[in-house]
Amino acid sequence: MLRTLASTALSELAIGSCATLASLELPEEIQGQLMHLGFVPESRVLALRRAPAGDPTVYCVDGAEVALRKETAQYISISNVFAAVRKAAQ
Repeated sequence: MLRTLASTALSELAIGSCATLASLELPEEIQGQLMHLGFVPESRVLALRRAPAGDPTVYCVDGAEVALRKETAQYISISNVFAAVRKAAQ
């Protein structure tokens, strides 16, 4: 599975950062399941939190919170990383 130099793995996204999903380079069955959850190219993904031991990480995509292990997230490419801005609760 080749990745271009310009892309970054989802597993490298810092907590509190948001990015645009570029591509999924996973087996078809796993890729299909993630796409049904909203992991499709051009969607925004936010890294919410990590388990105390560092794995898995919880990501928010299309309103759904999904925990992914690093071994899966490393095959999801992202681009346009930026700090997320949350609205304060009123």
